[in-house]
Amino acid sequence: MSNLSSRLSALFLTLVLFGVVACSAEHASVAVPKAATDAALATAKSQQTAVLSGGCFWGVQAVFQHVKGVISATSGYSGGAANTAEYELVSNGDTGHAESVQITYDPSQITYGELLRVFFSVAHDPTELNHQGPDSGTQYRSSIFYANDEQKRIAESYIAQLDQAKIFSNKIVTQVVPLKAFYPAEAYHQDYYRLHPNNPYIVFNDAPKVANLRQEFPNLYTGK
Repeated sequence: MSNLSSRLSALFLTLVLFGVVACSAEHASVAVPKAATDAALATAKSQQTAVLSGGCFWGVQAVFQHVKGVISATSGYSGGAANTAEYELVSNGDTGHAESVQITYDPSQITYGELLRVFFSVAHDPTELNHQGPDSGTQYRSSIFYANDEQKRIAESYIAQLDQAKIFSNKIVTQVVPLKAFYPAEAYHQDYYRLHPNNPYIVFNDAPKVANLRQEFPNLYTGK
């Protein structure tokens, strides 16, 4: 998306030509299982972070804002330099950044593996290369930015588990790469789902994700 109007134009064209399709992992042949390799729930409350990218950050942020154990979810940019972490520059697709979401969570309430299960199940389509819904470009790539060796181990093991079980009709293309930095996006991108529920992009692409979260993970869903 070079700007909001081009995003909405792309959405309109998609709706006209192909009908309304929400970008979630509905193509999974069976329910996405839990990660076989995961950290145990912590015995005391604390805060940890996970950084994920899977298309437009509006929808990914919205999903994780409704997950039990998540303290906050912030839209932003990861993968590029600090001086290019701006919406208009990232939208050109040549900064190395991906639209990402930093998730701060309580590991005594939810594990990293469970966050990834939500990520693969309802937050985006992990088999789409540089593409989600009406959005195309490397800034919309599927990536897990790991902060430590444990996150890397869990992410790589989980992808191998899902691919081996052929949970999806196509191979997962999600990158697992080290987190160098996370840069929060501009204020007008934060809480976009909550603040603009009637925006056509939100209605057709992101609201179904939150609805799928509620349906598929009732024990994890929170209406906050």
